[in-house]
Amino acid sequence: MKILIATDSYHPTVNGAAYFAYRLATTLTKRGHNVFVMCPSRSFKNTVSNDKGVTVYGIRSIHIPVYPNFRFSPPLISEKIIRRAVEEISPDIVHTQDHFLICTRAVSVAKKLGIPVIGTSHFMPENLVHFLHLPKFAKGWSHKVAWRLCIRVLEQLDLVTTATKTAAALLKNAGFSKDVMPISSGIDLERFKPTNDGLYLKRTFAVPTDKPVLLYVGRLDKEKRIDIILRALPDILRVTSVHLVLAGVGKEKQKLEELTEKLGIRKAVTFTGFVPDEDLQNIYRIGDLFVTAGIAELQSIVTMEAMASGLPVVAVNVMALPELVHDGENGYLFSDGDSQMLAEKVIAILSNQPMREQMSKKSLGIIKEHAINKTMEKYESVYNKIIAKEFQGHHAN
Repeated sequence: MKILIATDSYHPTVNGAAYFAYRLATTLTKRGHNVFVMCPSRSFKNTVSNDKGVTVYGIRSIHIPVYPNFRFSPPLISEKIIRRAVEEISPDIVHTQDHFLICTRAVSVAKKLGIPVIGTSHFMPENLVHFLHLPKFAKGWSHKVAWRLCIRVLEQLDLVTTATKTAAALLKNAGFSKDVMPISSGIDLERFKPTNDGLYLKRTFAVPTDKPVLLYVGRLDKEKRIDIILRALPDILRVTSVHLVLAGVGKEKQKLEELTEKLGIRKAVTFTGFVPDEDLQNIYRIGDLFVTAGIAELQSIVTMEAMASGLPVVAVNVMALPELVHDGENGYLFSDGDSQMLAEKVIAILSNQPMREQMSKKSLGIIKEHAINKTMEKYESVYNKIIAKEFQGHHAN
């Protein structure tokens, strides 16, 4: 098939939607499809490049000051180039990853040309609105407006998918009128596995080798609630000796470093900074237990990567995380904002080696259902049905 993936956020931008779009494009290419990506370029120029067999159309873009590393393509200057690119590619199907500028225009052009369009929704206002620094009274209103804009675009599509049942329910509750198909974002079990070696990274980041390591991987941004993890650490350290590794970059880094000083735990915490892609699969093997407190996870790719690496997980009982973390089986859930409960769950796992090993096995068992090839097979089936117009004229189930 000739597939065009339209997205306003793509590699090397770091977020779940960008990461999913990149893996979707590269994996579909490996499976023999002709894949094109339309996304913001890395400069104020229109570009065409090849990345791992994927033809990437970069639409001229500008930097957004409130969101580091994020770029957007202004509508007036991008409209013609998007129309020309879609006509030039002439895809069998368009697969959008959001409802922003590039995707909205790609949908409009595809509709005019009679090209079928599906979309995957990665959207939650919480992941976006906090960058606007609005006063509290405006947040509820801004969430409603954000959802309305999202749904207006998604209603035009032939089919909408999301990564989890939780994400599908969220979309329906926000007023989306059609059915939504949950398809896992998928995980490459050949790349993320318990036999990977993280010892060299322990040396690189000077992580102690004589104590258990709590690990968080991901953006250091507000909605990830890493301060909850840091506030739990003094309670954990009173009972057992551990080291916390926070792997990633983000706007909150300085505040989090200041909090470690305030809590008197600076020596027990390592900030790795940016982890290069070639080291990503190995970073999980420096950990004994994965922790995440993020409140806006529609699936959580990093939690999936941790599970595929054989780690038990302690996660906040919010959004889609309970779909991955089965309480008492492959880890524990804790209540949002409850750092004391988080500490108790971490201590329970670290103080019971047989249970930790059992939870590790359970993580590996649960994650098999999310193998990337299963995800790709589902999308290939969906593409074929939509192209054959089997979904047309009724809601997809």
